[in-house]
Amino acid sequence: MEGPLTAATSEPDERVLEAALRPKNLHDFVGQHRVREQLSLVLEASKIRERTADHVLLSGPPGLGKTTLAMIIAAEMNAPLRISSGPAIQHAGDLAAILSSLSEGEVLFLDEIHRMSRPAEEMLYMAMEDFRVDIVVGKGAGATAIPLELPPFTLVGATTRAGLLPGPLRDRFGFTGHLEFYSVEELELVLRRSAMLMDLRINSAGFTEIASRSRGTPRIANRLLRRVRDWSLVHNVEQIDARLASAALDMYEVDSRGLDRLDRQVLQALCTKFGGGPVGLSTLAIAVGEETETVETVAEPYLVREGLLGRTPRGRIALPEAWSHLGLDMPRNAPGSAPTTNPSIAGQERLELEE
Repeated sequence: MEGPLTAATSEPDERVLEAALRPKNLHDFVGQHRVREQLSLVLEASKIRERTADHVLLSGPPGLGKTTLAMIIAAEMNAPLRISSGPAIQHAGDLAAILSSLSEGEVLFLDEIHRMSRPAEEMLYMAMEDFRVDIVVGKGAGATAIPLELPPFTLVGATTRAGLLPGPLRDRFGFTGHLEFYSVEELELVLRRSAMLMDLRINSAGFTEIASRSRGTPRIANRLLRRVRDWSLVHNVEQIDARLASAALDMYEVDSRGLDRLDRQVLQALCTKFGGGPVGLSTLAIAVGEETETVETVAEPYLVREGLLGRTPRGRIALPEAWSHLGLDMPRNAPGSAPTTNPSIAGQERLELEE
């Protein structure tokens, strides 16, 4: 795809563009082939039976398309969509107010459903199974439960931590799908569709360059694509190739493996200040000037997945890939280096890395 970039004045409103980047049906949804096929079967069977679709639970890391799939489910069932989140439902009354206002066949999407309060969860059990809730009026011995019938609806729950969902709630979902990280090839398809909607001209090598730095996540891929678009417009670039895409992303401190400033700071501190570790999480967070939770939830998952950082009972360690990526020589006695000649010590180190 070669050709000049369009002028900035021809670009649609950013909010309209954001909405346009989301696929509107399962056919346009890229990746997640197994989940997509299974979900398509569930929805098609529901339409044939002329019944509301079974409740759906979608799990997986952020940015992989859980919200988009919820919107697609509503569109495929030709039903309205109601969106809320677990943190917003802290009392059973909050949930009762939402459920009582649903129309027949409506799709209720609850993001981060594992963060709902326990009383709300217990009310949701009955609503999902029997389409009924009990509204408690009064307090103490004089309290009365008034049953409230609900119209049939479809609940779509999304969670990044499926293990925190209680068993009774998880078992009430008719379909459970787990979303996996995307391959570079799949992300290229996502980027091609987004670039077409943005009316950008990028060649295949440019798409590959952006996709390879996107951490296997479509949300990040689209964000990086917008930054490349901005860089190209400001520099009056006529076509975007791998070299220009690389220059743009380097300016935004996203390197060839998708590591950002915080990721590199964590690895740099671990290797240069602590000799590769092991070092405690709180100490490492102080060294990079970030909160402990930020390092643990934002930086660590990707570094561990990429084989750059290891978590052991004694603390965090830098693995050989980290030293190589930073261009540093790995000390022979550094954690994660070649096995020591003492079999018992080597076995203990392997055990700690596995843990």
